[in-house]
Amino acid sequence: MAPNTLRTMIAALQVSLDGFTQGPNGEKDWADSWASPLELIPDVDPFVLGGHMSPDYGQYWESIYANPDRVPPFQDQVPSKGEIAYARLAARTPHLVLSTTLTSVSWPPAARIIRDVAELRTLKGQPGKDIYVVGGATLVASLLNENLIDELRLIVHPLVLGKGQALFGGVHKRRSLDLVQATSTESGRVILSYRIANAANSKEVSELVPAHVGQGQ
Repeated sequence: MAPNTLRTMIAALQVSLDGFTQGPNGEKDWADSWASPLELIPDVDPFVLGGHMSPDYGQYWESIYANPDRVPPFQDQVPSKGEIAYARLAARTPHLVLSTTLTSVSWPPAARIIRDVAELRTLKGQPGKDIYVVGGATLVASLLNENLIDELRLIVHPLVLGKGQALFGGVHKRRSLDLVQATSTESGRVILSYRIANAANSKEVSELVPAHVGQGQ
């Protein structure tokens, strides 16, 4: 039997206790560091994000990469060491932007637009590192509906937003999850790692979530 060379596709995000990735007006001020989800995943290549998220993502991380000592867009404080490290990693990592409307992506330099999830399905079947799904929520729901995401790794904040952008609002069918690990932090956050029970790729989770993520924040 030929060895399984499928890559694992991992979505790592921050959510409120009631399952929102942002507030009703796009508020994300409760997420102390946008780089935190990267600490939940192993070595990956490429990153995948949706077209709606891409412009703000590029503006934010390009600003930190170019001027790490300055306050970036959408924030009121200078970036953390983790955010600076993420910006440097993102600058050299290929990004795939799934969009039917964008005509170009300004940053990072290695980003390119793809028009159909079929390209991601093909990519999963090729040898290489695992794939990190950055977001947003619409993309994650679409990839869940296409049975492409293998793992969900979530930082759950002790906060109820009431309404906003629901992480699973666009999921069309019931999905079963296998809990791999749950870790609480001193800050009150809970880090959850799930394997999608019937995902196309059955490869074992390659590494557990580090317990330090989110502590003291």
